[in-house]
Amino acid sequence: MSDENMLFATEEEQAAELDKKELTEIATKKYLTFQTDNLMFGIEAESVIEIITNYPITKIPMVPDYVRGIINLRGQTIPLIDMRLRLSLMQMDTDCIIVLNVNEMQIGILVDTVNQIIDIPVETILPMPAHNAQKYVSGMCAMPDGSGTMLVLDCPLLLQS
Repeated sequence: MSDENMLFATEEEQAAELDKKELTEIATKKYLTFQTDNLMFGIEAESVIEIITNYPITKIPMVPDYVRGIINLRGQTIPLIDMRLRLSLMQMDTDCIIVLNVNEMQIGILVDTVNQIIDIPVETILPMPAHNAQKYVSGMCAMPDGSGTMLVLDCPLLLQS
């Protein structure tokens, strides 16, 4: 219905037209994309607190090897998980930290590069195949711009040993 016709439509017709528009809108979620070892990952943007670089890391003893240490971010102690080591890849000196809120706890993950925030239609995110070895990934989808596949990172699984 055109905007001009909407002016003269009854309330019921206007409500029906609005319902049609709501049905045609596509449900999307915002994801922050980043890369680690040429794999593109996405994290729900609502979990991201901030992105920092060149931050001093304090090493701590007797922790799993994938825990690179802690940082003091404005008086709060935040543990850092190295994504490369968590994925059983070779460690590199990266200084890009994504600070996340996971289950009401702040953690930082070290990644190679942060790309962008994008809107992904919810229905395009497919579950991972049961036999897949990507145990920290809850889903995957093709990037809207055709640049590859994004793996949806399941942040709570990062904290499990």
